[in-house]
Amino acid sequence: MINDPGDGIITLMAREAAEAPERCAHQIARNADLVRAAGQRLRALAPPFVATLARGSSDQAAAFAKILLETCARVPTLSHAPSIGSLYHATSPHFRDVPLIAISQSGRSPDLIAAAQDAQRQGALLVAIVNDEASPLAEMADICIPIHAGPETSVAATKSFVATLVAITHLVAEWSGDAALRAALPSVEDVLRAAVAADWTGAVPLLRDAPSMLVLGRGLTLPIAGEAALKLKETSGLHAEAFSIAEVAHGPMTLVGKGDPVLVLGPTDVARTGLRTRLEDFHARGAQVIAAGHPDDVTAATLVLPGQPETHAVLGAIAQIQSFYGLANALSLARGRNPDRPPHLAKVTRTL
Repeated sequence: MINDPGDGIITLMAREAAEAPERCAHQIARNADLVRAAGQRLRALAPPFVATLARGSSDQAAAFAKILLETCARVPTLSHAPSIGSLYHATSPHFRDVPLIAISQSGRSPDLIAAAQDAQRQGALLVAIVNDEASPLAEMADICIPIHAGPETSVAATKSFVATLVAITHLVAEWSGDAALRAALPSVEDVLRAAVAADWTGAVPLLRDAPSMLVLGRGLTLPIAGEAALKLKETSGLHAEAFSIAEVAHGPMTLVGKGDPVLVLGPTDVARTGLRTRLEDFHARGAQVIAAGHPDDVTAATLVLPGQPETHAVLGAIAQIQSFYGLANALSLARGRNPDRPPHLAKVTRTL
């Protein structure tokens, strides 16, 4: 953290998160030919399924890729656990000619590298989405898509996560030939700049003293909720758990009572079905509902967060995590923590 000339605090997390709009615009322009060729190659390959390989925030990005691949490219997508290849050395021979999308900011985590190598031995096509083009994962990839986020010093990944989501969106748009998604991509910088400017810090008083909470999403926003819950744990020491809006009634809802906070990241596509009713249920229980989403869905919320419901649903979901990072940063400081240096964590996780 850096003290500014006044008494305020400028964190690396806040500074780096604010770089995402420009970095993502640069990425799309710089990767245009590369991603077009990658999309054509993968479309011609016509694999029976796709697998993802990631951990932490990158695994939430992988879950975002699954939603896009299955709804736009119509390709079944599974999560390949790193330990299957790195420890058990049991990667299936059915991976032959199947894209394995490995997502890692550093490209240096030993278990991801070992799992990718095991998959390549079975004939998988390794697609690496990384920030460090000189990393071992990037160098061994059959297709490498750099996210061009630039150096990220804060332990909490922000701009690299946003840039990864944009790279995934770009790849799926080219792979699937989705005209609406392709047409939306040039607006990424403007959408993300508006998301940076959107002030979500009104939620801080409702969360400052919370010991635990639920974070809800569905469809495109479920992995966004997963990333938000991870960041609340990481930067604020707040036990947050992410659930699907559709699944929360199957048990987790019993945990929520009067005064308990619930953060809802509502989708703006067809996945918003039933959201208004669910929020009304939480309101009836006396929960403190903090919600972003379509205005018609969040009328029962205690606090409505500003958003961009008119933008493409994919970019709208990415915009939600961009706005959330401002809240996470402010909440961490309000709880007396340093969001740049969470205890017991390192930038590169050396899982074996």
